[in-house]
This record gives sequence, C-alpha cells and structure tokens, in this order.
Amino acid sequence: MLRFITILFLLSAFKLSAQVPTLSSSEIFQNIKKLNVLGSVLYIAAHPDDENTLMLSYLSKDQLVRTGYLSLTRGDGGQNLIGAEQGYNIGVIRTQELLGARKIDGAQQFFSRAYDFGFSKTRDETLNFWDKDKVLGDVIWMIRKFQPDVIITRFPPDARAGHGHHQTSAFLAEQGFAMAADPKSYPDQLQFVKPWQAKRLVWNTYTPGFTNKQPLEEKSPFISIEIGGYNPVLGKSYTEIAAESRSQHKSQGFGSSAQRGERIDYFLHKVGQPADKNLFDGVDLSWKRVKGSEKIQSLINAAIKNFSVNKPSASIADLLKINAELSKLDSADLYIKTKKEEVKDLLVQCAGLWFETNPANFSGVAGDSAAVVVSVVKRSDYPVKLVSMQWTGKSQDSLLNLTLGDNELNSFAKKALLPATLKISQPYWLEKPIDKGLFQIDKQQDIGYPQNRPETVTRYTFEIGGQRFTFERPWIYKFTDPAEGEIYRPFEIRPLVTTTITEPVFIFSSLDPKTVTMVVEAQRANVKGTLKPVLPAGWKSVPETADFNLAGKYQQQYFSFIITPPSANSEVTLKAVATVDGKTFDKSIKTIAYRHIPSQTIFPVSEAKLAHIDVKTSVKNIGYIAGAGDDVPTALRQMDCQVTMLNEAGLSKDLSMYDAIVVGVRAYNTEDYLANYQSKLMDYVKNGGTMLVQYTIPGQKVKQIGPFPIELGRERVTEEDAEMRFLLPEHSLLNYPNKITQKDFDGWIQERGLYFAQDWDKKNYQALFSSNDKEEGKKEGSVLYAQYGKGHYIYTGLSFFRELPAGVTGAYRLFANMISVGKK
Repeated sequence: MLRFITILFLLSAFKLSAQVPTLSSSEIFQNIKKLNVLGSVLYIAAHPDDENTLMLSYLSKDQLVRTGYLSLTRGDGGQNLIGAEQGYNIGVIRTQELLGARKIDGAQQFFSRAYDFGFSKTRDETLNFWDKDKVLGDVIWMIRKFQPDVIITRFPPDARAGHGHHQTSAFLAEQGFAMAADPKSYPDQLQFVKPWQAKRLVWNTYTPGFTNKQPLEEKSPFISIEIGGYNPVLGKSYTEIAAESRSQHKSQGFGSSAQRGERIDYFLHKVGQPADKNLFDGVDLSWKRVKGSEKIQSLINAAIKNFSVNKPSASIADLLKINAELSKLDSADLYIKTKKEEVKDLLVQCAGLWFETNPANFSGVAGDSAAVVVSVVKRSDYPVKLVSMQWTGKSQDSLLNLTLGDNELNSFAKKALLPATLKISQPYWLEKPIDKGLFQIDKQQDIGYPQNRPETVTRYTFEIGGQRFTFERPWIYKFTDPAEGEIYRPFEIRPLVTTTITEPVFIFSSLDPKTVTMVVEAQRANVKGTLKPVLPAGWKSVPETADFNLAGKYQQQYFSFIITPPSANSEVTLKAVATVDGKTFDKSIKTIAYRHIPSQTIFPVSEAKLAHIDVKTSVKNIGYIAGAGDDVPTALRQMDCQVTMLNEAGLSKDLSMYDAIVVGVRAYNTEDYLANYQSKLMDYVKNGGTMLVQYTIPGQKVKQIGPFPIELGRERVTEEDAEMRFLLPEHSLLNYPNKITQKDFDGWIQERGLYFAQDWDKKNYQALFSSNDKEEGKKEGSVLYAQYGKGHYIYTGLSFFRELPAGVTGAYRLFANMISVGKK
C-alpha cells in the first residue's frame, strides 16, 4: 500500500498551475467590465457534481455577477471511479475537483458541515442523521456572509428530487431565505455578519434529456433564459465552458463533451418577490445601490472604453482612479471590499506582475527553519516599486524600495523560521472526529471555506502610481518533471514524525499470530525515538517496542511486530505511537494524488482494527478482476487467500487454477475488455469454478453478466441496520464454512447494498435475502446464486466494498462463504 501511495505521489499535481495564473487581454477586459456589475447569486445543492455548471458559467461570465455554489456536503458518500478512497478521503478528492471546476466557470465554492453519509431516500432520513439546526445555521450563515440578491436551488424540496440530500438542500435553502433576514435567528452569527434578505429564491428546474421544453408538472409560471450563448471575448460558448468545468468531476465519471447551440433553462418561483422576465427583476445591478459612488461608474465606463488589447498596462491609470474613489467609501460594505480586491487583481494582471515564494522542500516541521526563494518580475513598462516583503516567521517587513525593471527577474533567497505554533496541514474539517453526521468545526468564521487558509504566506507591498497595495500569497513548492515540465505542489506543515500501519484491518481466524508492519517516516533529518504498538489487554506484541534512527528527511523505517490475539473473540483498535524526546506522535500520513488535482496530504490517527473472529474459508487461490477501485483484495488476503489481479493478459491464460474469481465493483461498466472474455468466464464456471460478481450499474458493457438472464436495477437499501431476512436458511451460502446469523449484519456502515438485481431468471437463480428500507416494499435482489454446470455463480449488490475495508466482521464471514461455495 505504501508503495502505491509513493507511485501516486510521483504522478501528483501534473495539472496544478501556478497559484495565480496570468490572464489574457480578453480575460482582463472581461474582468474590467465586471467592475460595473453589483449583483450576486448563491446556488445551493447537496453534493459536488449537483451544480449546474452551465448556469454558473452564464451567471459569472455573461451576467458578470458574483456567483457562489454552496454544496451542503463534500461528497464523502459517493462512489470513486479513479481509486480506492472512500468516506472523507473521497470527500477530500471531490473538494479539489469542485475547486478545479470553479476555476473554470468563475464561481466561488462553499460547504456546510454536513457529512455525506451515502444515498438517502427521504428528507426525514437525512435530517435524522444530520443535525438540522446546525446545517440550517450553516445555510443561513452563508446567505448572510455572501449576501446574494437571488438564491437558486437545483432541486425541489420534495420526493421529486430523488436523493434525500437533494430534497434537504432545497428545503433548508427555502427556510434559510426567510430566517437569514431575521435577527432573532442564529443571533450569535451577528457578531460577524448582518441579517440579509435576498430578493427571491427560484428552483432551476430540469427536463429529461435537457430537451429545452418547459416542465409540465408545475402550474406556476416559469422564467425561461437562454444560457447557451457564445462569448466572443472569451472565444467560447457557456456550454463549452460548462463542459470543461463538469469534466473536473473525474472521480464520479462525469467527463462531458462540449455542446453548442441554444440551451434554455427554466426557473420556477418559490419564495420572495416573483420575477417577470429576468432573475434580477427589481434588483439594481449598478453602482446606484452604493451611496456616494456616483463617480465610480463613469470611471469604470472610461476604463472599458479606453482598454487596449495590445497594451493592458495602459489601463493602470484608470484602475488607480477607480481604487482612489473606492477608498473614500465605506470599507465595511461588501461590494466596496469586493470591488477593491477585483481592482487589485486587475492591477497585477495589467502590470504583468508575477510574484511567488518557493520553498526548497514540499513540507516542513513547525519550529524548524525553511529555505525559500522569493521571486518577483514585472512584465510591462509601467513603473512599479517593490516596497517591502514579509513572510511567515518574520515579524517585521523587509524594506526594499526596489524599482522593478521591465521583465527583470528579482530573486531573494531567504531562511524562514516556521513558528512552533503552526498547525499541521490537516484539512480543517478533519481535525476532529466526525460526530453524528457533521464535521466538528469550532470557529464560526471557518464554516463555508472550501479548504485550509494557508499557514505559510508571503506579503508583498507594491507602490503603483503613488498608491500602495499589499498582496498575500501562499508558499508553493515547484519542481520540473522531465516529461511534464513545471509542477506545483502545496507546501505542507507536517508532524516531526509519522507512523503508519500498512493495513487498516487484520483478521485473526485462529490463535495463530500475525505480522503487523508499521512504517515510521521522519519529516526532518536526524530523528530518533521509539515506536510502540499500543494494544488493549489480552493482545500481545513481540517485540513490545522498537527503536528507530532516521538520518534523512522523508526517510522511512519498516518494523514488524508479531501480534497474538486473546483466546476469546475480540475486536479492538491497534495504535502506532512514536516517542521522540519525551513527546508522542500518533498521526499517520496519506498522500492523495491524481493528475487533475493538487496533492492532498492528510494525517489520520495511526490505527488499525484487529479482529479475532470465527471466520473460515475453504479456498486459497483467488483471481480478482479490478473494477472502479476497492480494497476487497486486501480483505481477501486478510483471510489468508492468495490473490492474483487479473487484467486482460491474465484472463487470456488458464483460469482453472483459481478456486474462485471475484469481479470488482462496476468492472462491467468500466472495463471494455470484459466483453471479450465473458464466454470464457462462463466456461470457467460451467467447468466447476466459482464466480462472484459485485455490484454493477445498468448499462454494463456486457449484456448478460451471468449464465442466465439478470436485469440490473437501481434498487438499494440505504438503512445500514435494515432487517436482513433469510429466504433460504439452509442454503450452503448461509451455512458453510461459517454459520451466518443475524449478528453478522450488525455494525454495517452507510448502507446494506445498492444496484440490486430487479429481475432475473427465477428458475435458475435463487435469491438469498429479502430486505427493505422503512415504508418500502421488500427487495430480494441483493444476492442471487445459480449453479451452472459444475460451478457456481453469485451476483451481489451488498456493499462489501465498504464493509470489508471498515472491518465489519460479519461481512468477512459472508464473503468467505461466497468464495468457498464451490469447495464444500
């Protein structure tokens, strides 16, 4: 596993650009025009990928209004088509995918504290899991903080929305619309924000297939808007921009082709003042809404008129005049603050200013020194002076008063002392354990932020035309890859030492000991100490401790501990704790790195689950066809099975050597080559093999995935504690080699299963279980068994891909029975 993480690291952040990308002249011109528009829209839905990226692109780049997307969750319960990450790990990935999408469509990204616990069928179920008052408070907080003129929901607040999270997002948005204006609602927020009343809230309705036909299910009038237009300044239509934005959701398989031509969206009035023809009916989008700003609009009009595509620096004089007028107005006004920041950014772009701080390493330890290089260059003929710089660890400005030459690179090598008070670069919403469906966030001001505000920064003060401007930029590590070129990676603060247990779960099926491997990694040079496996009473480790001495930064040392379970069945947590100079360190390290997002490093507590349970298998040699990413092969190895990963080359060989072949989740959806080997797999079963297929969604690449017809559906049981009724209690799958009881379904996480079969050949398949969520009909398609020739075929929608990595022991016992069915 650690080697896998290292390989991913080498591929990390290939598309991460510099921290502030330069803009073309046309993009600068677009942003100057945006100075003249004072309006805002907050779009609200439940998950990453729920947002209408076309609508966000249209609002941001055509209407030029300040546009935000509030996703209640980070998508932690979603599927993962690019790797094995689940839970908050996939939430970290999807957070970065959303930020990548927003860089393209121009909107801002926000989140509530709600944890995505997986598919929910009703609003009641969702609000029963979340703390309604807290999530509603987050919605109200963001309305008050963002001050939208219009709020748009992606879903209706009822069953038409499907997913319970979807329903809830609209329900809370409608409640928050009124409550955000009431000073009696969540009064504690008012020390930071003021009550805010949006003009209206509308539902951005959708039609099947986006046919541009007005939905028929509502009697209320719709506003229709053509949002698929072409922007000649940007050289793209909003549909093209939206497709690029949507395609950032790679973990969910939402790559999109650009569509061109007319696209009409419909908006149904829900609350507030109804609109007649436009979302902004009755909303003043001009500078008239700011008292004392009469001169500003004429200055902006002059800047637009005078803009030179060939020489953006000619606009600096106009921008300085605008800034001077803005400085005369109320600095607490949100629009004044926003427009001043927009002017500052435009000055940087028009002056061709580039400035960044690059550390010598991609991480450091609080209290240590860090070598950095600060670079500044001005790529225009407009006079600019670098007055001073201040960086993390330096209490006073470094006065320079340096007049910058045209296109002359200025580099400053510095030693920075990282304050001992700096926190490690753990995503702020993961600093504490998830509690009752919510991330625990202590500071009100932190709620909504998509990611950590940087701990290590440099502040640059420039003088431009007699006015001074200070800019803050995070430190960012960069290096050159021979194939990919320049690559950027966020700078991290790490613990002095990290300890990582190589597997999340260890299953003991007998009293025989197992070897547990732990890795100690130094995050600075010359670290020595002691590593100790911390075990509950009854469990034993040999040795009890191990000494480490690591000379190099990032050097790793592997240790093997022989762990023996107690005689009685037991499920406990093992921790790996390092002690250095009397201080203890119990954080592991995991780098999540894919080409389309910046590298993300998280520091979970270093622990693993140990389970001494009664689980038997009668097979040893398993072939595994990987699908959309899961850790089931690791779980099979914990049951002392030998696992061979079967790709196209492996399937071309003799399959009779395998006691069972397991197909990973969604493999029939993602792997084209399986169509070429389906008949061979069926022959393997017919000749005496056992084949276990995990869930597949409709639309698979192989029409018939089993020896007899199966029609897949979207039925699921989302309540993880739903009753599992045994339809054939004497069946071998429930009795050999492990006797399955109701106890084996205790402690399941997130769900029972998903994408059950909805119809099948009743003559040849046997259904093993019946289950259902509350107030729903019984579903029997979670496990189907068929004998085919001399062999055995099983389709299961039970969520083993979640349960096994989580150490749910009953899932291990049932899975062991499934792969052992041919060896009774």
